[in-house]
Amino acid sequence: METQLQYQVDSYRFLDRAVKKMVRSWVRMERPREIPWTPLSYPLSESTVALVSSAGLALKTDRPFDQDGEQKNPWWGDPSIRVLPKTATGSDIALYHLHMNPKIAAQDLNTLLPLQPLQELEQRGEIGHSAEHHYSYMGYTLQPRTLLEEYVPEMIRQMKCDEVNIVVLVPG
Repeated sequence: METQLQYQVDSYRFLDRAVKKMVRSWVRMERPREIPWTPLSYPLSESTVALVSSAGLALKTDRPFDQDGEQKNPWWGDPSIRVLPKTATGSDIALYHLHMNPKIAAQDLNTLLPLQPLQELEQRGEIGHSAEHHYSYMGYTLQPRTLLEEYVPEMIRQMKCDEVNIVVLVPG
């Protein structure tokens, strides 16, 4: 009999008791929303797929996400985005997010940015292509205005240049 390790995610682990209670109450008050859905306009086998991770991942050679600002104000998250090439590996990328355990990225990058499985889908012909560029931002951004108004439009422009048809959001 094979044993599988299971991990339980505790989104509130690093919050103090009062903040944890407040955030949990916010989550309970959230009303269900309709999930927007857009049918594929191309066959999956002809589509170019980009990944967007909220794990706060960056190339080790790139500017890290601002963890000092996050430490000073846990309600703030660096609103910028990092571009990751499709050839990146676990040894090229670091996790810069205080709400996440960095061991996860070190053990298996595919849990936060599944580049290898995406490449396997491309090799099997199940998707057309893995996009040349993939993206990461720091999730837990409670004030997303700068992210949405300044950084996301640039990411969309780059995706259009890469002829991306499908975006997979990977929660971190």
